[in-house]
Amino acid sequence: MGTETNYLCHSQPHNAPVITSSKDLQIVNITLRILFRPVTSQLPHIFTSIGEDYDEHVLPITTKILKSVVAHFDAGELITQRELVSRQVTATFGFILDYVFLTCLPFRKEFTEAMEAKKVAQQEAERARFVVEKSEQQKKAAVISAEGDSKAAELITNTLATAGDSLIELLVLLGTFIYRFLFEYRFSV
Repeated sequence: MGTETNYLCHSQPHNAPVITSSKDLQIVNITLRILFRPVTSQLPHIFTSIGEDYDEHVLPITTKILKSVVAHFDAGELITQRELVSRQVTATFGFILDYVFLTCLPFRKEFTEAMEAKKVAQQEAERARFVVEKSEQQKKAAVISAEGDSKAAELITNTLATAGDSLIELLVLLGTFIYRFLFEYRFSV
């Protein structure tokens, strides 16, 4: 009879550090975190074809897969599309990959500074665009106000031409009445 071999069938962690290049030839030092477990129905096949230390034979292949996936993304995309990169690192070698995630993604200092400078430049451009839009709105508001003042002056001119001096006399009387009312009300209280 053969000997008995016990396998762990619950998820086990594996960290795969990889130094590779991105699509834009940036050197990337990535750590891939994998939670894996064997497919229980394939355990006899895994044992006969690979052996007891199956994880040591199969899991290094994930680093090769990671390198090939990373080569399809530029460095900026590796940051912004991290989950997509993680999903593309899949392999079925009698394993179920419960969790695949890029846990460490540092870049060279120059690249990080360039990315920060690019972000600052984008923010400055957005701020400049806002200032231009604001000044255009203020310009439109000034034009509309001037048109309104012109229309009011035109209406006053037309009304004075139609009504003549009697309108001016009426406005003077009305102003005098309002002044007296306010003056008398203020001192009578």
